[in-house]
Amino acid sequence: MHRQSSFTDAVLNPDRAAPGGLSDGFGGPVGKRFDVYRNNVVVSLTEALETGFPVLRKLVGDAFFKAMAGVFVRAHPPTSPRLQLYGQRLPGFLASFPPVAHLPYLPDIARLELGLRQSYHAADAAPLDVGGLDPDAMLALKPLVAPATLVVQSRYPIFAIWRANTDSAAPGPTGGAQDILITRPRFDPAPHLLPRGGVTLARLLKGRISLAEAMAATLAAEPEADISALLSLFIASGALTLERKDL
Repeated sequence: MHRQSSFTDAVLNPDRAAPGGLSDGFGGPVGKRFDVYRNNVVVSLTEALETGFPVLRKLVGDAFFKAMAGVFVRAHPPTSPRLQLYGQRLPGFLASFPPVAHLPYLPDIARLELGLRQSYHAADAAPLDVGGLDPDAMLALKPLVAPATLVVQSRYPIFAIWRANTDSAAPGPTGGAQDILITRPRFDPAPHLLPRGGVTLARLLKGRISLAEAMAATLAAEPEADISALLSLFIASGALTLERKDL
């Protein structure tokens, strides 16, 4: 374990010498081959972050993102071989990274982009289908949020910021706090602006109570919630399912 830790430390820190015991293909000193390998590792991890956080990269610029990624990669090397999910600690890193302290919304943008990737790789579940059901039968159902459904809360207009940087026709970001519902009804995840009461409703939908009970509890907690709009969003976006993956 110590040798593995020393190797990882040497790979991610250019000032460190190559670990002892390494040799080239002819049994000689590893020399500059290790520097090439070290550079390739950092480049690969940086590219993984660039792919996973395109809006964040656009907001700070390519040069700054590469420099920031270099700091992050060395502080938080991967803990899993699944590079498609690398960067789980980036939101927390950004929250305490002094050079971006003047951009306090960046950690939440990172959480939104991370959520989209997590949704993409989440388990499949058949979306709730209420076609053919009368209102009473629909409200008696006990759905839960699908594995690919996530909620991201923010004090900043992160949905508007995300849209303005992914859709050239979108208006510039304005306003304050925005909550996001991420769903994946088919293949590609999508964020949706979550109206007031949406976070409460999502937390209640765990397959234990009926839709009617969840709606009543949401209104009790947040009387100004537009429960009809919320219900329409949750059903139309594929946020709900009747499949329990823990059974």
